[in-house]
Amino acid sequence: MPKLRPRTRSAGPRFSFGYFATRWQGVMLCLVAVVATIWLGLSGQLGLYIHPRYFGFTLVMAVIGLGLVIAGFGLREKFETPKTGRAEAGLTVVGVVLLAVIGVATIVVPPTTLTSATASQREMNSGGVAAEADADEAAALIGTGDFESLTVKEWVSLLKQSSDPHFYADKTAQITGFVSPDANDPENVFYVARFVVTCCAVDATPIGVPVYLPDWQSTYEPDQWVQVTGRLAINPSARVTEPLAIDPVEILEVDQPDDPYVY
Repeated sequence: MPKLRPRTRSAGPRFSFGYFATRWQGVMLCLVAVVATIWLGLSGQLGLYIHPRYFGFTLVMAVIGLGLVIAGFGLREKFETPKTGRAEAGLTVVGVVLLAVIGVATIVVPPTTLTSATASQREMNSGGVAAEADADEAAALIGTGDFESLTVKEWVSLLKQSSDPHFYADKTAQITGFVSPDANDPENVFYVARFVVTCCAVDATPIGVPVYLPDWQSTYEPDQWVQVTGRLAINPSARVTEPLAIDPVEILEVDQPDDPYVY
């Protein structure tokens, strides 16, 4: 009698998680990125990462990217499950874990502003101020006598133009920003600071006006948002490079503004 051959499965396409993960890791990462971008835009938090002038372009590109990702998932190709070695399987697992971590972090970890730790890694007042334009705007406000309308950016611009204490003798500054310790004299001086964003948070530049207040750490903490009122005078600290500093009359704790950066 002829021997019966065992029935074999057809060589049709089979699903493999390892193959799917290897093939679609890039697409899944793109999906996480575009969904996170759209969510930040809809929740009003995109400004924590990029300049408002780029909101429209970024959201349009994110929507286009989402459409391309969906189209990519819609494609169906016949394939056979490839045989993968241990090394390739290990890389697949690592990729899936990293993708999961990125996805969870994007959803769970709330977006935050740049802090004094970032400011300490970038030189204070090294840029971010268009000297002529900002100085002209500040001068126009000074001409009205409404000194409290000047922002930290305009005060920094004025200080770049003149460090003559007599010029500021009759001018009361009222500046809102976060506390950033002075790198040269952190015991006595802190900056009331903001970040200037030109394109995105990566190029953000810290700017600020120094405040002379010995032992300020006993009352205030780095990154705390404050409104400082006082007049600019000769900086008593011999360890800092700023010739003038605010002699504070009042320091109020305030909430972080909805738009913490300046442009």
